[in-house]
Amino acid sequence: MRLLPPRQGLPAARNAVGVKICGITEPQSLQAACEARADWIGLVFFDRSPRYVTPAKAASLIAQQADTGPQVVGLFVKAHDEVIADTLAACPLDILQIYDTPERARAIRQKFGRPVWLSCPVSTRKDLPACTDLDGLVIEPRAPSSAANPGGNGLRLDWSVLKDWDAPLPWMLAGGLTPDNIGQAITDSGAAFVDVSSGVETAPGKKSTTLIRNFIKNAQATHRSPCAPLKN
Repeated sequence: MRLLPPRQGLPAARNAVGVKICGITEPQSLQAACEARADWIGLVFFDRSPRYVTPAKAASLIAQQADTGPQVVGLFVKAHDEVIADTLAACPLDILQIYDTPERARAIRQKFGRPVWLSCPVSTRKDLPACTDLDGLVIEPRAPSSAANPGGNGLRLDWSVLKDWDAPLPWMLAGGLTPDNIGQAITDSGAAFVDVSSGVETAPGKKSTTLIRNFIKNAQATHRSPCAPLKN
């Protein structure tokens, strides 16, 4: 059975922060995210990542859950159409998160008819994206040239870069977030949506159910002004 969105817009209260737990690889991690009322869970379809899951394993994970729960986001890094098509044939995904150019993200959106979020590496305010024809932006630190993966490296962005940003689309903050710093990150950046992976792990790819629960609790306890929801 596929996970379906339990509600529209922002989670819980209208001014609560939305949370994505990314890089899920084990049933207990998915269960913890569902029970703590995460809004999205992320599955990584990039075989160089320690959080990589095959489409078959992703489908098995999702099948163990009830019909209601977080929406499922599939993460792809410079993937060919055939890879995305094969993944969707095996595993129902609600949203595609793309590490590629805006042009490529638009082409994927048109071809597969699903909402597309574009992952955007940022170092300074001048790096903030201006595209307006996608469904959301994931703002994270630019990975160093030596990094094997474009994200999930535990690096932290200077959150003040995002303060009072007049963003062209709804956006999500990622990179270096933990249960301990998430409140400050939301306050400093103004983020309405946050994304965590390594910050709730005890080792690369090994999620802690306790850290997942604490991250979601602390993020959703940090209130901010109501804003437009990320498109689902």
